[in-house]
Amino acid sequence: MSRATRASFASEKQQTADAQLTPRELRLMPISFSNEIRPGDSLADKLLQAMREQDIVIESGDILVIKHKIVSKAEHRLVELAKVKPSSSSVRWAGRYGLDARVIELAMRESRAVIRRKNGVLITETRHGLICANSGVDVSNVDGGSHALLLPIDPDRSARKLHHELKERTALSIPILITDSFGRPWREGLVDFCIGIAGMKPLRDDRGRRDPHGYILHASVEAIADELACAAGLVCGKLNHTPACIVRGYAGSPGQGRARDLLRPTANDLFR
Repeated sequence: MSRATRASFASEKQQTADAQLTPRELRLMPISFSNEIRPGDSLADKLLQAMREQDIVIESGDILVIKHKIVSKAEHRLVELAKVKPSSSSVRWAGRYGLDARVIELAMRESRAVIRRKNGVLITETRHGLICANSGVDVSNVDGGSHALLLPIDPDRSARKLHHELKERTALSIPILITDSFGRPWREGLVDFCIGIAGMKPLRDDRGRRDPHGYILHASVEAIADELACAAGLVCGKLNHTPACIVRGYAGSPGQGRARDLLRPTANDLFR
């Protein structure tokens, strides 16, 4: 690469970064579903149908954020609780705190490691590397308690599949974020995190840039995907049949992003 080409590339990269940092108005457009997602359903078809019903026209530059539950339901990640045979260890621990031993058993099966287990709270590391309660196993917003819902086997792959299918149907390259609600250390309440992504990079690296006072930033890597997930969580509630939303107005960085890029390496994790 010639010096002129490198200079041009650096200039384009700087212009892209400047555009991302320019304050802009964002819109959050909730997408409600009138019917439940069933195993085997096409999410692309269901989403486009819901948008047509609500007169929402997806545009270039939009970002689609969806709750993992509709992904898991479509991907047959439902488990009938009546068929789960909990181990004696799960039965003892669940019984001590009035919990469902079958859910605890599923959480243990879905985990790669137990991080904390105390006072009725089970924090695990999932096979994806996520740190969350009960390995993300949930019985809310499923069918009233007969089934539990597991996380998608590979949320990044799920996001890529939906990204590809929507591109085929709309001719638009719409970034996809798959999210789930997690608790956080030292903070009350749940917030949404990105667990799967396609079509954009999950992080924005501002290291080496100067702040308005001229100071060179050394540690500013922003978790854009998680921030967008949290924003979408404001309109994608748990009680209103709104498992998706469009974020309009944010200039993300196109690319082959991976949600695993948001996970802190164990060697750098000071809190385990």
